Amino acid sequence: MVVKDVYYTYALAGFFVLAGLMYGVRLAVTGAARSERVGRIGGTALVGREIMDWTYWLLEPIVRGLAALGITPNGLTWSALVLGVGAGVALAWAQWGLATLLATASTFCDILDGQVARITKTGSNYGELLDAVCDRYTEFAFLAGIAIWFHDSVWRLCLVLATMCACYMVSYASAKAEAMQVEAPRGLMRRHERAVYLICGIGLTSLFGDLLHDKFPSLPDHSFVIAGLGMVAVIGNVAAVTRLVRIGRALR
Repeated sequence: MVVKDVYYTYALAGFFVLAGLMYGVRLAVTGAARSERVGRIGGTALVGREIMDWTYWLLEPIVRGLAALGITPNGLTWSALVLGVGAGVALAWAQWGLATLLATASTFCDILDGQVARITKTGSNYGELLDAVCDRYTEFAFLAGIAIWFHDSVWRLCLVLATMCACYMVSYASAKAEAMQVEAPRGLMRRHERAVYLICGIGLTSLFGDLLHDKFPSLPDHSFVIAGLGMVAVIGNVAAVTRLVRIGRALR
């Protein structure tokens, strides 16, 4: 039996609804969760600290379970890459629901590898390098999949390329600052923020794309994908230039 594509998004939405209800109980009983890591990296106007604290709280039992099973951080990093490439392949075929599920799982693995490394004290320079490399390939696979689907539209391809430029330049600015021993400004459109907006774009397309097109025929059914790409492209490139300017000033 072939599973209807949107069912993948329904399953993921159900998971988040259940997690939200569980966190609501937590709020009522003991108050909001607070993560030390989130406290260090901080939230922004795009993804607030509350959402990040909730995500780390949600994944904490999984982290402990994976550590108990002996799952290695590098194994999780490779899993994130495989799932991310799978999401890219699904996007190339406009399987928005399946891509949403795979991309979300990839993002979770990207969070879990660092958390497992911390709790098991198995972090290493090699692990950090592997994580950074896999992050770049995962983002490339995601955007390449969308580019393949948009291959017959020049302006849509340009939008994907602008988004890809933003992703790489924000990461490049941070890496360059670290290499030159300059504190990198936090800025906007960091890795987790880009993931949220891009995944939300394909997820909303899976759920409401056809409905939007039926109600407003002038809008394509993938309008939410375009909106997500546009947010990352515009805000990300501005953030990248701003970071580079600030780093340049610090070097002078």
